[in-house]
Amino acid sequence: MPARLKALFAMSPEHLPLLFPEPVMARLTSLVDIDPGLVAHSFADAASAAALADADVLITSWGCPPLEADVLARAPRLTTLVHAAGSVKYLANLAARERNLAISSAADANAVPVAEYTLGAILLAGKGAFELRESYARNRGFVIAQVEPGVGNYGRRVGIVGASRIGRRVIELLRPHDLEVCVYDPYVQLDDVRQVSLGELLETCDVVSLHAPLTAETRHMIGADELARIRDGAVLINTARGELVDTVALIAQLETGRISALLDVTHPEPLPADSVLFDLPNVFLTPHIAGSQGNELARLGTAAVDEVERLAANLPLAHRVDLETLGRAA
Repeated sequence: MPARLKALFAMSPEHLPLLFPEPVMARLTSLVDIDPGLVAHSFADAASAAALADADVLITSWGCPPLEADVLARAPRLTTLVHAAGSVKYLANLAARERNLAISSAADANAVPVAEYTLGAILLAGKGAFELRESYARNRGFVIAQVEPGVGNYGRRVGIVGASRIGRRVIELLRPHDLEVCVYDPYVQLDDVRQVSLGELLETCDVVSLHAPLTAETRHMIGADELARIRDGAVLINTARGELVDTVALIAQLETGRISALLDVTHPEPLPADSVLFDLPNVFLTPHIAGSQGNELARLGTAAVDEVERLAANLPLAHRVDLETLGRAA
């Protein structure tokens, strides 16, 4: 019988109970040798260093200490990083690549709540919920049975910028609704969704939802020129990365009242306390909550345990990261 794999948690300790609640932890400990009470937030202490030396697998998440060459040199058995979170760019450094470590990500699991949040945002934006909430609060009342002629989701046109894993999941969630969906992505071809240029998307869509990764190419992809092309009355939704949008240019457009924005991410993040974005009535801000929060973290832990189960069965990882295309990913 082959020896059981040995694993070590490497992350900020406060995340462990939410990522691995009791049933998920019990499943993990049935698969590999791991100390549930040992979480390496640094590899300097004796217990973490000893566990690292014996580890075949690191189970990582937010707050994992840097895995530079000197650390990996003290982990001769290590073959795999199973990341119970989304982006692994900071883990897939030169040392990890030279070591040829297999890296798995729970990005697919983390895409679920982001897509759900985006769906809710799109539908509420279409109903004019954010602006009408402000009007209701300001007027302290409304006219019963009054029809708002400028709102509604029937036939509303939604543009998805970026056919990423989240962008594609949003498209799937939108299918049951009476919406017209189009997508802009220069790298991905989708057969069943109308693909358009970025200019056409901005000029013709009632809702523009951003799902592109942040790269040197996409930084400020929505700048002054692009924002000026967004049609009057449209809503810009950003649940991706704040730097996709030129904040100064966005504020200038929002101050005209011509467009609205729902922003879960901004640049800078958090915003300075005196940012006008807090006060504009056509802006709805949330504090970077679209990704996994609260009990949703257990989905990430479950995804990590699924990968560990595959390792224990000598099966390939289901969500191994392609390091060749990582530069174009979130």
